[in-house]
Amino acid sequence: MKITYTLTDESPALATYSFLPIAKAFLNQAGISVETSDISLSARVLAQFTNAKDELGYLGELVQKENANLIKTPNISASIPQLKATIKELQDKGFNVPSYPDNPTTKEEQEIKEKYQKVLGSAVNPVLRAGNSDRRCTKAVKEYAKKNPYRVVPFLPTCKSKVSYMKEGDFFSNEKAVLIKEDTEARIEFIGSNGTEVLKKGLKLEKNEILDATFMSVALLSAFYKEQIEDCKKEDLLLSLHLKATMMKVSDPVIFGYAIRVYFSELFSEFKEEFEALAINPNNGVSELLSKIENSPKKEAILKKYNEILEKSAPLSMVNSDKGITNLHVPSDVIVDASMPAMLKNGARLWDKEGKEKDTNALIPDKTYATIYEAVIEDLRKFGTLVPTKLGSVSNVGLMAKKAQEYGSHDKTFIAKEDGIFRIVDAKNNVLLEHKVQKGDIYRANEAKYDAVLNWIDLGIQRADITGSEAIFWLDSKRPSNKIMIDFVEKRLQECGKKIAILPPKEACLRSLELIRAGKDAISISGNVLRDYLTDLFPILELGTSAKMLSIVPMLNGGAMFETGAGGSAPKQVEQLVEENHLRWDSLGEFLALQASLEFFALKNNHAKAKVLANALDVAIGKWLENNKAPSRKVGEDDNRTSHFYLALYFAEALSVQNEDNATKEFFTKISKELKDNEEKIHKEYLNAQGSKVDLGGYYKLDDAKCDKIMRPSATFNAIIEKISKGN
Repeated sequence: MKITYTLTDESPALATYSFLPIAKAFLNQAGISVETSDISLSARVLAQFTNAKDELGYLGELVQKENANLIKTPNISASIPQLKATIKELQDKGFNVPSYPDNPTTKEEQEIKEKYQKVLGSAVNPVLRAGNSDRRCTKAVKEYAKKNPYRVVPFLPTCKSKVSYMKEGDFFSNEKAVLIKEDTEARIEFIGSNGTEVLKKGLKLEKNEILDATFMSVALLSAFYKEQIEDCKKEDLLLSLHLKATMMKVSDPVIFGYAIRVYFSELFSEFKEEFEALAINPNNGVSELLSKIENSPKKEAILKKYNEILEKSAPLSMVNSDKGITNLHVPSDVIVDASMPAMLKNGARLWDKEGKEKDTNALIPDKTYATIYEAVIEDLRKFGTLVPTKLGSVSNVGLMAKKAQEYGSHDKTFIAKEDGIFRIVDAKNNVLLEHKVQKGDIYRANEAKYDAVLNWIDLGIQRADITGSEAIFWLDSKRPSNKIMIDFVEKRLQECGKKIAILPPKEACLRSLELIRAGKDAISISGNVLRDYLTDLFPILELGTSAKMLSIVPMLNGGAMFETGAGGSAPKQVEQLVEENHLRWDSLGEFLALQASLEFFALKNNHAKAKVLANALDVAIGKWLENNKAPSRKVGEDDNRTSHFYLALYFAEALSVQNEDNATKEFFTKISKELKDNEEKIHKEYLNAQGSKVDLGGYYKLDDAKCDKIMRPSATFNAIIEKISKGN
């Protein structure tokens, strides 16, 4: 009987060095073991090219089992620049991993690239999410947020900010879908000037699953970018691009690259031969371009033209004004589900090159999901600033089981090599879906299995029944795949005698905003990508962060996974730790996940001591919130590590006063007293460790010994945790 805890990247990984020993010690008292599994980006790379264990593959098997109990912290969904940085770091540490071949010319290089493709983007989530998602804010967290709201930036009546998207030629416009009538095997083909090429074979389709396919016209995408650049110049708006170039590892980096090609068109035209010689790929961002020209004899001329374009073209929003890092520098800096809510809660404004807030044109080329952010701006313009102290909450039930709707992050996305036709053909040579495309167009196909869809519908109905909150299925009848799904929903609702609204995303968003402005709660029941976006959008508007949400994935086979929040600000937090030895990562998500995991463990195994721990941890989290023990942003004040100490203090206290288990009560009465008696000393040991630079021994591949010492600086507290672990 065990709980599995993932080791991942950046801030969550660092926090784990501090929190996991505490969790292991307390759980050991109930006879519950905790195993760890390293699914960090560096571990995934090493699993591909060395004898290192494939931990992700192991977890992929685990989540199919009835007794799976997995706590997952946020991991990097790697972009190409992040992957290259990881490879360099591993090579510098002596690991025998090959460099990433941008343009493979040999069979060996092609094989290397294919292996690296397996760790790029959302490589982890489709493997682990063997169930649909139930993501919500707990009552204690919501009450705390209302009493301690984040600083609200008012939305000004004069604000001209907007969301812009393609009106034609995007994924939304070109989608086609079909309901599979019987089990079959299919292939994806491309018909071009040299005949028919099979791009993917052995595509196993099941009866009643929804298969969809679509493409984006890059000619119309380029025209869209050009139009928006001119609009920003005319209206004096910042230009900002918002994509998912990490999860959508094939499509969105290309969409990102076209923005750079269009914005810096003069640069790419004037220095075409030089850029080709340097193998500059705009999909990887301006940062790589600037890095690759460092040793070019034309560096000065290129930089002069680059700065000239920045001066005369539309002003770009900045990721870091002080360092001159623009919105187009690195694709992983413009992750839409983090960047758009951050903009919206900042009065719908972003920052210019001087660090000043400015009205912004947010470009989200594909209309499919852009309208939800457009809805928020319309709501702000009509009703004014959202006030966290008065808002209700929007939870989410998200479709994602069996890799449902994994758009752009899998092996069914292709770039057209020339003008031609993409089509999907079944085992009987029936053409299921067909699209005529032009060279460079981005094509993608996608599946949603019938049992996954039914489970998702039932989970949504169940949450609506349990909470009594108004629920909405976010489905658009103008999308062919959604239209089929609506038929399933309506049939299931009729069978259950239930009435739940079905609305297109924009209307659903507006209705949800109306409900939470009235202090009521709502449940969004959505597809996979919307799930990803909504579980950041509403928590950030309501709480200021999405890291404080409880995220449960009930597996189709009976196990469960408990996810611990978002890692969007993790890189900046790591930077602060290195400079000041202060980590502001908030581990509330880990606390909530552990509590829910213990509840599940107790129920699954009829384990009384696990239930005692779960109840006590629930009490401890409530007191932790009440006493405001979340990390401060400032060095010299409480941080992630002290927040763990206080949770342990309250956890032990709650166990010392419970009456369900006398042996546990007796043991933790002594522990609680020792923690209370040493509270001031322990707190001082933590704060005294702050204020100077630290060496983590790496970024993508952390040094365990160094990080353990940094994240556990209180010898007094460590000794008490050791006592708990040993039970003496």
